[in-house]
Amino acid sequence: MTVPFEDDLVEGDRIELTVGAPAHGGHCVARHGGPHGRVVFVRHALPGERVTAEITERHRGYLRADAVEIHEASPDRVPPPCRYAHPGGCGGCDLQHVAADAQLRWKTQVVREQLGRLAGLAPEDQDKIFAGTEPLSADLLGWRTRVRYAVDAAGRPGLLQHRSHQVVPIDRCLIAHPAIQELDLLQRSWPDSAALQAVASGDGDVVALERRAGTSRPSGDDPTEDPGGSELVRIAGPERVTEVAGGRAWELPPEGFWQVHPEAAATLIAAVLDMLRPTAGEIAWDLYGGAGLFAAAVAERTGARTTVVESSPLGVQAARANLADLPQVEVVQAAVETALSRRRITGPVDLIVLDPPRAGAGARVVRGIAAAGARAVAYVACDPAALARDVKTFRSLGWELAELRAFDCFPMTQHVECVALLLPA
Repeated sequence: MTVPFEDDLVEGDRIELTVGAPAHGGHCVARHGGPHGRVVFVRHALPGERVTAEITERHRGYLRADAVEIHEASPDRVPPPCRYAHPGGCGGCDLQHVAADAQLRWKTQVVREQLGRLAGLAPEDQDKIFAGTEPLSADLLGWRTRVRYAVDAAGRPGLLQHRSHQVVPIDRCLIAHPAIQELDLLQRSWPDSAALQAVASGDGDVVALERRAGTSRPSGDDPTEDPGGSELVRIAGPERVTEVAGGRAWELPPEGFWQVHPEAAATLIAAVLDMLRPTAGEIAWDLYGGAGLFAAAVAERTGARTTVVESSPLGVQAARANLADLPQVEVVQAAVETALSRRRITGPVDLIVLDPPRAGAGARVVRGIAAAGARAVAYVACDPAALARDVKTFRSLGWELAELRAFDCFPMTQHVECVALLLPA
C-alpha cells in the first residue's frame, strides 16, 4: 500500500516520490513531504523519475528505499542486462539500469558534489581542474578480474544483497571476466565454505580460492570486493599469477591486491606520471604502495631513491620481489601513519604518490605529507568522499588541488577512481 506523508513510516511502506540528483553511495536523493520533507535515498532510480519506492531502512532524519515501480522513466533508463539486478537482488551493481553515457555523468556529478560539500571547492574552481569521468573501455560487462562470492547456509554460492549479509544465489555474474564466468564455482555446492574468490590475471592465469567456514570474514559489504586478506586456500590454478603493466611483468600471489579492471593499472600509471612529471634525480615516496606499481614507474624515470611504504605482508613480499631489479627502491613494511610519525621514512622528498584504501589517508597522514616538503603529490583515490575530506585537510595546510581526473574503473557500479594533483600553494 502506498501511504501519504507520515512521521511513522516503517520498512515495507511504499511512497510516491519525484527523484532528485544522484549522491555518493549508488542512490538518488528525494524528499517525502515537499521540498523540506524527509530525505529519502532511493536505489534503482534515476534523476527526474517519478517512482513508487519501498522503504528498506528507517533512520533518524532520513530513509532508504528501493524504486519498485517507475511511473515516469528517465530517457537514460535501460533494461538491466543481469536478471539479479533488481530491488532485493544482488547488491554488487548499482547502475545496471543506467545507460553507459549517463553512468559517466552520474559519477561526474557525484565527484563534483563531494568536492563542493566536503572539500569546499566552488563550482567554478572545479570547472578549471576537472573535465568529467573518463571510460576505460566500451565494455560495461566482463571486466572484473577479481570476484568474491559468498556462500549461504545451504552451501550455495552467490553475491550479497545491498547493505546486507544475505546471500543471493546466482548462476552467473555478468561483470566478471569471461575466464571467471567459465569456472564451475557457481554450479557446485560448497557446504564447508564461507566464501570463494576467483582471479583472472592479465597474462591468462585463472585461480580459484576458498575461505573455509568458521574463519574470519573480510570487512566491507561490497559483494565483489577483493578481500585481499588471509584465510584463503587455493583450490585451482597456479600459486602465483602474472600481471603486465607499466612495461613490466608482475608476479603476485592471487589473493594479493591488484586493480580489478584490466585497463586500470596502465591508466592510473599514465595519469600519475602525467601529473607528477618526474625528472632525473628526484626522490619519491610511494605510500600505501602495494606491489610497487607506481614506485616502479617513477623510479625508472628518476633513477633516484624511491621508498615504498606498505603494511600488508603480501604487498611487501610482492614489492620486494618485483622491484629487485631497481636498486634505488627501498620497501618499508609499516603503516603509513607510523612510518611518518616515527620517522621510518625521512626527507628530503620531491614527489609523493598516495594510494590509500577506501577510507582515505586521514588528517594525520595528510599533515605528515604536507610537512615533508614535496613539490607535488599524486593522490589515487577509490572513494570520492574520502578524497574530498583529505583535500580539505590539504587546503587547510596551504596546498591546492591543481588537477583532477576521474576514471570509470568499475562500470555498472557506483564506484569511481580519481587521481588528484596537489601542489603547495
